[in-house]
Amino acid sequence: MKVKRLAGSLGAEIADVNLSQPISSAMAAEIRSVFLQYSVIFLRQQPLSSQQFFDFAMAMGVPIEYPFVKGFEDFPQIIEVKKLEHEKMNFGGIWHSDTTYLETPPMGSMLLAKEIPPFGGDTLFASQYAAYEALSDTMQRMLAGLKGISKSAKADVSKTREDRIQSDGKVSAPQSFTSAHPVIRTHPETGRKALFVNVAHTDGIEGLTDAESVSLLSFLFQHQVKPEFTCRWTWEPNALAFWDNRCTQHNPINDYHGFRRILHRITLQGDKPV
Repeated sequence: MKVKRLAGSLGAEIADVNLSQPISSAMAAEIRSVFLQYSVIFLRQQPLSSQQFFDFAMAMGVPIEYPFVKGFEDFPQIIEVKKLEHEKMNFGGIWHSDTTYLETPPMGSMLLAKEIPPFGGDTLFASQYAAYEALSDTMQRMLAGLKGISKSAKADVSKTREDRIQSDGKVSAPQSFTSAHPVIRTHPETGRKALFVNVAHTDGIEGLTDAESVSLLSFLFQHQVKPEFTCRWTWEPNALAFWDNRCTQHNPINDYHGFRRILHRITLQGDKPV
């Protein structure tokens, strides 16, 4: 297995691994170690069936269902992340951590590329370790103990789900979710601290007025996605990305109108942030 670092703050590409074959527990542990070190990993040339994709996800964690979009009939934990030729909005097309409005947000998510436009459609990732560590000591102390309120119905991100809910939505899905989580989260495996707010879902801060929340969150939302905290991934068919939702954000770039982009996604069970 070869590992190539992609950027200063996060991201690594793994080569010489064939996920269409069962991987040993030792190989799974090695991949998981690279994942924890670099926060997001990428593997090219992985033409996986749904079963093979699911098997790799099982080797990394516990796959769970997405609350708003139906999965495949035989693999309900796998959903299609797609934008069709006539659509203008892309699914999740805003900086975010996945489903932080849940009481136990996911540990991580995986995307497997099936159809890619001839240009565009890259995904940006941002290290929330780096974002936290770049804050002043005073700001870190001020944020310690604060809780951000996450809502699934926040307008900007709700719009990015409309096409998918219309075509693939769950009839039984609740109207909305709300949860409160620490603004500064301690990673349960690495012990490092990371910012855990995001512009897509965080709607306020407990104990602050709306005006105070808006002011503080506006600063954090701009700070946490500075270029020096990011890496950028250019997709190709059969490429796979696996990111740590506890310490990263991502943003799929919507710059390929008129073309189809289809990826398969699996989300992995997490724990309650502390």
